[in-house]
Amino acid sequence: MATRLINLVVACLDPVALARFWGDLLGWHVSFADDEEIDLQAPAGDGWRIDLAFLPVPEPKVVKNRLHLDLSSTSLPDRDRIVSRARDLGARPVDIGQGETPWVVLADPEGNEFCVLEPRDEYRDTGAVAAIVMDVREPSAQAAFWSAATGWPVVRDTADFASLRAADSLGPWLELLRVDGPKVVKNRLHFDVAGSTGGSQAAEVDRLLAGGARPHEEMVGFPWRVLFDPEGNEFCVLSSR
Repeated sequence: MATRLINLVVACLDPVALARFWGDLLGWHVSFADDEEIDLQAPAGDGWRIDLAFLPVPEPKVVKNRLHLDLSSTSLPDRDRIVSRARDLGARPVDIGQGETPWVVLADPEGNEFCVLEPRDEYRDTGAVAAIVMDVREPSAQAAFWSAATGWPVVRDTADFASLRAADSLGPWLELLRVDGPKVVKNRLHFDVAGSTGGSQAAEVDRLLAGGARPHEEMVGFPWRVLFDPEGNEFCVLSSR
């Protein structure tokens, strides 16, 4: 039994506007849209193989996100071009204590932080998104859990940093960075995972619970199951597909 990544979900006040921002910035297209959800997909060959989904919520963002995207670049002029394009689309620079860095930290129109990286060899073949980054307190433990949840092997594992990537080495990295502060509010970004067609959603939920997840007791009665990872980050287990 195994689950795999299906969506990275962004909760937002205005899904139409935010999906337009990210679609225009990344060069991705709308693959699905209704009153409750807008999904973006990367073009063929990009390496990003899940949906970037935007769902409406009434609450504004109030704290720094524990998940964010790092965007790749091919050169310093390319990094600067991406930054300029993002700012033209409505992003703004933000200071999250990063100090002087070769990457640029921005916030999208709803305040979600993201980074535009300087060129790095490990991100040369990732596509537009170099990495999905999660703030964690225990990188090794979280890497083991999320490897079991996504099927992605752990590639690097240190006291301060761990990273996973799909077994075929295509698409973005999932990077877990050690931070001292605990999670304090519901995450604006979360993962959806699902088992393979013909598998049992209940069995996958049981497997993840045995691996350290816990149920969200208030989010019940949906066709998906809402769980917390071992550090309290929300994620959903969709029906097998």
